[in-house]
Amino acid sequence: MNKKGFFILFEGPDRSGKSTQVNLLSDYLKKKNVNVIVTREPGGTLVGEDIRNILLNPNNKISPLCEVLLYEAARAQHVQEKIKPALENDYVVICDRFTLATEAYQGYGRGIDINIVKILNNIATGGLKPDLIICLTISDEEYKKRRRSQTDRMESESDDFRIRVNNAYFKIFSELKEALIIDSSKTIEEIHSIIVKEVECRLKI
Repeated sequence: MNKKGFFILFEGPDRSGKSTQVNLLSDYLKKKNVNVIVTREPGGTLVGEDIRNILLNPNNKISPLCEVLLYEAARAQHVQEKIKPALENDYVVICDRFTLATEAYQGYGRGIDINIVKILNNIATGGLKPDLIICLTISDEEYKKRRRSQTDRMESESDDFRIRVNNAYFKIFSELKEALIIDSSKTIEEIHSIIVKEVECRLKI
């Protein structure tokens, strides 16, 4: 793949403030006249959004294997239809979650062999990797402050599941070599400022 653009990934547990920071960064880059596409997983395409609705519907009872394969199916479509073409056309792609989320939720959370998850991720992405990973961490105490009463299927999981996922994110983030890791207990403005500084440096804007 002749990748010319720049792929920015936001990762972190639920309620860590990813979506807020995705939108703030997108707005900032657009003001700098940077071509930006914002997308998310699961989703990002018509097929992906249909799969997202299946995955997050609290009325659906989905086995762990079915769940991980649905995520990977949505991802394969997402990469081929949206992310790769955007990068080839020199866009900055900002994505809310990608392969690390599947490692955390379906691997460590559901107990699917992490090596199998990584193989599936590689198949679905064709080996595509982000250029910058922005990791937002959240403590259990902070999560409880931000927790909503209305939740989707994943957010409705037990506290044990959520803690496994949160611990998995800390483990995964600690193993990344060049990621930007930020404690989401900081203010929205502080987090945005840290992100902007890193992105400006990487994009040379």
